[in-house]
Amino acid sequence: MEKHSHETKNELSSGAALKLLLEGNRRFVENVRANRDLIREVKNTANGQSPYAIILSCIDSRLSSELIFDLGIGDVYSARIAGNIVNSDIIASMEFACKLSGVKLIMVLGHSNCGAVTGACADAKLGLLTGLLAKIKPAIEKVESRGDLSGNNTEAYINEVARVNVLHTAVQITNESEVLSEMVEKDEIQIVCAMYDVKTGAVQLL
Repeated sequence: MEKHSHETKNELSSGAALKLLLEGNRRFVENVRANRDLIREVKNTANGQSPYAIILSCIDSRLSSELIFDLGIGDVYSARIAGNIVNSDIIASMEFACKLSGVKLIMVLGHSNCGAVTGACADAKLGLLTGLLAKIKPAIEKVESRGDLSGNNTEAYINEVARVNVLHTAVQITNESEVLSEMVEKDEIQIVCAMYDVKTGAVQLL
């Protein structure tokens, strides 16, 4: 597949960037991966990069953005952290990607059967992990306040908390970054939310 140069990337809209990701996931699910010369891509990107999106996802070993979206070298920035939560450093990285590097799309990507979400629902305590899991608590509280799902050991409950956590994370990004909030307001970038199904490999927009 043809790589996007700095010039063509700047002409790429956030909608077009999203379409590229979704088309890549469709290929992944259908097991018809694009024919790539990765070593050639390494050489072509040695002197610079032109990613068209930044994807925030969980560290889960089943969730590699480059694989599930059938991406090549230099296509996206990838930020990974347990529970796909955000902190100041991750948001700063997004500011770099969007304001300085020209990325048009931020995707917050959660997934089903998330271990971090399961741990947060079970109120797990373990060193510094305790503080990370606390960042998922707002999603738990929102799901519990609705009253339509209960029981922190059920798959449906865990997956709904994971879904709400993705939406909460997206809101945090604009609430905590004046730079990104302004870019969203000016339609310079788009923030989208999605969930990855570990059973099927499919990505669903929220």
